[in-house]
Amino acid sequence: MSDLIKSASLELRKLINDALGVLVAEGTAPAEPLPSFVIEIPADKSHGDFAANTAMVCAKAFKLPPRKIAELILEKIDLGGSVFERAEIAGPGFMNFFLSRKWFADTVSAVLSEKDSYGRTDYGCGKRVLVEFVSANPTGPMHIGNARGGAIGDCLASVLDWAGFHAEREFYVNDAGNQIEKFGKSLSLRYMHICSEKGQEVLAKAADTEEVCRLIYGEEGSSEDFPMPEDVYLGQDIIEHAKNYYDLHGDSLAGVSEEERRKALVDYALPINIAGLERDLKKYRIVYDNWFRESTVHAKNETKLVVDKLMEAGKAYEQDGAIWFRATDYGMDKDFVLKRSNGLYTYIVPDIAYHYDKLVTRNFDKAINVLGADHHGYVPRLKAALNALGVDENKLDVVLMQMVRLVRNGETVKLSKRSGKAITLVTLLDEIPIDAARFYFNLREANSQFEFDLDLAVEKSSQNPVFYVQYAHARICSMLRNLEAEGITVPESADFTLLSDPREIELIRHIASLPHEIELAAKTYDPAKLTKYAIDLATLFHRFYDACSVKNAGSDELMNARILLSIAVRQTLRNVLTILKIEQPEKM
Repeated sequence: MSDLIKSASLELRKLINDALGVLVAEGTAPAEPLPSFVIEIPADKSHGDFAANTAMVCAKAFKLPPRKIAELILEKIDLGGSVFERAEIAGPGFMNFFLSRKWFADTVSAVLSEKDSYGRTDYGCGKRVLVEFVSANPTGPMHIGNARGGAIGDCLASVLDWAGFHAEREFYVNDAGNQIEKFGKSLSLRYMHICSEKGQEVLAKAADTEEVCRLIYGEEGSSEDFPMPEDVYLGQDIIEHAKNYYDLHGDSLAGVSEEERRKALVDYALPINIAGLERDLKKYRIVYDNWFRESTVHAKNETKLVVDKLMEAGKAYEQDGAIWFRATDYGMDKDFVLKRSNGLYTYIVPDIAYHYDKLVTRNFDKAINVLGADHHGYVPRLKAALNALGVDENKLDVVLMQMVRLVRNGETVKLSKRSGKAITLVTLLDEIPIDAARFYFNLREANSQFEFDLDLAVEKSSQNPVFYVQYAHARICSMLRNLEAEGITVPESADFTLLSDPREIELIRHIASLPHEIELAAKTYDPAKLTKYAIDLATLFHRFYDACSVKNAGSDELMNARILLSIAVRQTLRNVLTILKIEQPEKM
């Protein structure tokens, strides 16, 4: 696996250190530890491919002006046999280094040699990472926030895999607790509506289940004939479940206890919802390694286990019949309840037990959660509890994600979660291509506000970023087909040192940066770096293609080099789009 930028940077550091060693041996430099220096890639490529601030940070130790120190270093530095062809001094003493033509040639060769593996790194050293994302409430359909979280979490897991981690995907199914109680209550009310005299009248005149739902739902989910209290789910999917159960079993639950009726309806509807989540996410190209059910935490009594551990360690205490966590010992404003005086655990206890299971029982090196920004207050609580249990809180990282604003015709698309009329993941994917959804939701880093233009997402123009990137791939495929039709075959090899046009150099330099970008995306948990990378690569290819003729290059040798450079670009695009799980069309 090649990371030619990293290897060049390491080589440059050694060259500079060797030159400093010579200066120390000669007595020009002090024989004492010198300050660390930075090697970076200048934004302005006229300043070189790499820049070092060595002379600047050594000024105090050398007791010399930085520019004089830079001159001394460059007098002693030996670039012979290295990937650098020359160096120069800029400003008060920055040293700029320029890569050799061979380095650029080696980059193209590396892509063509490594093919589908180009860009992979060993940064993660095989560490086990569990990425939990979406984990939508199974009591209803997934909404737009889940759509963004799904794209971010899935692509993040792919990025981590390419960066050398062993990454697994997990969906945490909240199949216990208050939301299930609320789900059961909602189903029971709707079922009894259907069994009522008014409900039977609706059944008699409605043509299908959809019309039954519409008539019972009313304007905002509650009506005089079919009233619903505040603390229930008002989505039409609740009515549909109740109607379908009635179709199968009639009014068999009408005469049983409320508890028995709720349990029967939940046992019927919840598996359907969970299967629906899995089906819809697969349509979105998301396949999980594990679906972890909250109910297993309760079944294994792990909630009691973590609370008992906290009590035994003196990290929790009993007061007024409730058990409290000593959160103030961990920098929080106040302690919080783990177990109420009525014997019920608060919502955070199963989550603590679940994360203990991730990091201790299953022994993952790192747990990463992708959560909505409204969880910002929840995260410190969870980390404090893990810390109190003896778990390194730094083993849990949380990506907080802002919500999305949908726009159509320049206007914000109104969403009403309470009335059940929010745009769901399924309705979104019915309207726009999956490629567009996955690409768009990764256009910005997770913690940024994001505006999703529904019109632009389906537009076939260069203004649509995913279309623009896919078109670059298709354009290369078309070019190769046209060359083949004219009897020009793809060469097995070429002299890539012939690629000297500034547009060629800039294109190759960007190709070389893919392993670094993947590693950086893994470090920062930001897959948006790769959508930006893909857009930039497409732009650089279009510039190259428009300015540097392939077929009429002037010589067969240069034509062959440009053909293989184009294939290297196509391979690089393919690898990035593969990480993002976006198709790579050969025709558009």
